[in-house]
Amino acid sequence: MTVYSSPATPPRKALSILDLAAMKQRGEKISCLTAYDASFSALLDKVGIDVMLVGDSLGMVIQGASSTIPVTVEQMVYHCRCVSQARQRGFVIADLPFLSYATVTAAVQNAGRLMQEGGAQMIKLEGAHAEIIRFLVDFGVPVCGHLGLLPQSINQLGSYKVRGKEQPEADKIIADAQALEQAGISLLILECVPAALAKTISLLLKIPVIGIGAGVDCDGQVLVLYDMLGISLGKRPRFSRDFLQEAGSIEAAIAHYHHQVKNSLFPAVEHSY
Repeated sequence: MTVYSSPATPPRKALSILDLAAMKQRGEKISCLTAYDASFSALLDKVGIDVMLVGDSLGMVIQGASSTIPVTVEQMVYHCRCVSQARQRGFVIADLPFLSYATVTAAVQNAGRLMQEGGAQMIKLEGAHAEIIRFLVDFGVPVCGHLGLLPQSINQLGSYKVRGKEQPEADKIIADAQALEQAGISLLILECVPAALAKTISLLLKIPVIGIGAGVDCDGQVLVLYDMLGISLGKRPRFSRDFLQEAGSIEAAIAHYHHQVKNSLFPAVEHSY
């Protein structure tokens, strides 16, 4: 068993959106994991994970719900504050939860709370809501888009499945990605789309594209922390991998994931569509 240790002296300067953009330009992969508390935030920072996503996935892995739908803004602010207070280097993104950005007014108010009270450096919202994104960006809010499988739409979709397998839907995802970039997003997450589609979008956009179940050719990768440690409730997604089983300790597992992403070794073909 290969043991991966965290860097002896990882850089402490806090990353910004300019750093992430520069990483794409020089071809350096961006490592990202979800984080929900101070202890994991500090550990991810120690290892050198570039981005910490305070995801509404906490509804499933922390609260035990069957979806992300029940998560509230108040809960997101609390968990974001826990993460942001402990990190030194990692870039912190927070999800706007279900229906918290249904109007421009709601989006501004809730994004403001996540940044002012929670300490987020960027907010993430699902779907092709260019008008809302443009308004947020105009008022100084860095925004991360999210296309492909949209977990907040699970009751509409009916199941968690790969998106963009058929050409019409793939074309729409490409068009939406370009529209969101024009609206001002600084980052895009693609979830559960074919690897070839994700590669096309990553090459088309100037901003970094982070994949989850979207193949190795994205500019970076994100996984749910509890999935990659093999401790989530229920079945682990096909696109994830139990790094803890391979590494033997939590820190070594996170370091192994970081190493695999940085060297384009994860995801492999078996984790892609």
